[in-house]
Amino acid sequence: MDAAIRQWWPRRLDRYRGPLGDVLLAAAGGALVLYLGPNAAHRGTALLAAACAVLILARRRHPVPVVLAASAVFALTVALGRPPDGMFLVAGLLTYSAGLASPRRRPWVYASLMWGSLMLTGFVVYRADWWNTDQLTAFAIIFGGAAAGDAVRMRRAYVAEVTERARQAELNREEEARRRVMDERLRIARELHDVVAHHITVISVHAGAANHVLRNEPDKVWPVLGHIRTAADTVLEEIKSVISVLRDPEEARSTEPAPGVERLPELLAALRATGFAVRHRQHGEPRPLPAVVSLAAYRIVQEALTNAHRYGAGGATVDLEYTADTVRIEVTNRTAGSGGRRTGFGFGLLGMQERAAAAHGTIVAGPVDGGLFRVHAELPTDERAVNRLNPHAPQPPGASARRPEGQVT
Repeated sequence: MDAAIRQWWPRRLDRYRGPLGDVLLAAAGGALVLYLGPNAAHRGTALLAAACAVLILARRRHPVPVVLAASAVFALTVALGRPPDGMFLVAGLLTYSAGLASPRRRPWVYASLMWGSLMLTGFVVYRADWWNTDQLTAFAIIFGGAAAGDAVRMRRAYVAEVTERARQAELNREEEARRRVMDERLRIARELHDVVAHHITVISVHAGAANHVLRNEPDKVWPVLGHIRTAADTVLEEIKSVISVLRDPEEARSTEPAPGVERLPELLAALRATGFAVRHRQHGEPRPLPAVVSLAAYRIVQEALTNAHRYGAGGATVDLEYTADTVRIEVTNRTAGSGGRRTGFGFGLLGMQERAAAAHGTIVAGPVDGGLFRVHAELPTDERAVNRLNPHAPQPPGASARRPEGQVT
């Protein structure tokens, strides 16, 4: 029961905490003026106590006007007679409230105004008799109140700023986490498309050939089925390597490197085994390429050949050229005409754009004269080429590549 009362009572009074505190403080201030100090019984002290109570009640809403009014009231009190000691404590409380609600450095102005008005009035009325050690005490109370209010204000501002920074940092962390998740999803989707589209096309072609061979030449069906099985095993392995990032970090990971230009012969051999004619020409001296460039080159060739196999008239040419600071890739194939050619902008070309952009390169894909479709990519292999090909690198995927037309996957 007691615990329930303790939980209910503070919440019940929470909305009245400020007004109740002001009323109690006003009563305490009036009592100090009435009863503290040898001159507390001075005539008009009750009126001064009432004025101090009103000023204390109004200080929260109007701290600066209250300080100005209090300076005038206290100066008039000094002019009429020796003020009670409690008045100086009220003055310190009012300068504290002004310091709490005032801009930076203003509290010292209000404290100087209040103390200066008291001292000036006292010197004018009492001359040399006014100055004594009690005035130093009044100085300490008034300026100490202003300093305390200013310190509390700065502390509150500091805590509020730190809290806001922490909130913004938390929001930024959540946004960064969401962005990384989206980037990883896009990367996985791109990898799966590149892998699945190519190998499923190969399997489809072999399955069609197997159907034909099985009817006419059953003895020759076994090599075709072997190609289908090899392509299926390959696509399963590559899918496994792509989605391995989703596994638990403690699980064993595959140590097989990502495919690069060194695996182009395997890619071309797999296509030739389906009866698709691929001509490969290489220019320049081969050399090791950066991992991201080598992977991008492989995937661009793979996607371009998949498109050519699926939508072309049969056969393709792959030109790979090594220059001093770039590697150039060009894949051309003859289109199948309006009946066998699709138009638009598909995920395959988008994936090639993203691959090129990830390596800070450029890519152009589209129909050219002579009924051909060409994919031309240029990938930098050093910093100079990055600056030349893509002056604003790094850029988001797809930003540096020109949008092609004419062929989709």
